[in-house]
Amino acid sequence: MKSLFDSVSYQCSKIVTKSYSTSFSLATKMLASTIRQDIYNIYGFVRFADEIVDSFHNFDKPTLFKDFELELEKALVNKISLNPILNAFQHTYHNCNIDKHMVDSFMKSMKLDLTKSTYLTDQEYKDYIYGSADVVGLMCLKVFVKGDDYKYNQLKDTAMSLGSAFQKVNFLRDLKADFDTLERTYFPNTDLNNLTEEDKQFIIKDIENDFAIGLEGIKRLPIEAKFGVFMAYRYYSQLLKKLKKTPALEIKSTRIRVPNYKKFELLTRSYVKYQLNLI
Repeated sequence: MKSLFDSVSYQCSKIVTKSYSTSFSLATKMLASTIRQDIYNIYGFVRFADEIVDSFHNFDKPTLFKDFELELEKALVNKISLNPILNAFQHTYHNCNIDKHMVDSFMKSMKLDLTKSTYLTDQEYKDYIYGSADVVGLMCLKVFVKGDDYKYNQLKDTAMSLGSAFQKVNFLRDLKADFDTLERTYFPNTDLNNLTEEDKQFIIKDIENDFAIGLEGIKRLPIEAKFGVFMAYRYYSQLLKKLKKTPALEIKSTRIRVPNYKKFELLTRSYVKYQLNLI
């Protein structure tokens, strides 16, 4: 039965989320059950595309990505795919009226990671982040507002800022892996071989500005989404605090993490704020 296949597909997306990101999985659990699966479906799709370009080093990445791209297009047109991750995503794509340009922009940024290693201008940097992060925030917002276009248009700029902030934190946290292993540098006008405190503080100030805009949007989200998104915000804010305190040279040589006990502490404190209507 198709319903059974769809159920299996949704479970696959949930497993991908739980397997690849404990923090995102924890935040997603805090969403209302009515929207939770759609966020799993979006995460599964974006994670698989990202894995192709970031992880499959001993395989033909361009061919794998092209095949994935073709399967994606067929899934969106046919409203079914034997790839369970794409089958789950096409369901969310159609049910939540996700714009095709969001999917295309995301895939465009992912494809850049196959060939482009340096972003020399602010515009290149912004374009990459728009495709790799901002539109993911917009996809999630489509789920959160449940077809309310007025609410979507009110919140889309803040959703993009929050997506940008998350991505930039990831860039700063993953500086060593991106630069040493993948030979990529995303921050323009920054010499990662000689990352200075001034460089680091400039990047952090930019992220803090994105977070401030994003938080204003979180406060206006529908009740079904507010706590889960606030939890993700709190986790990434904690990461940024640790990065801010870490010397620039150390960021280049290690990967900053938030331990599990701290994640659950953040969850508890965030829940208290949520219950007291402080967000």
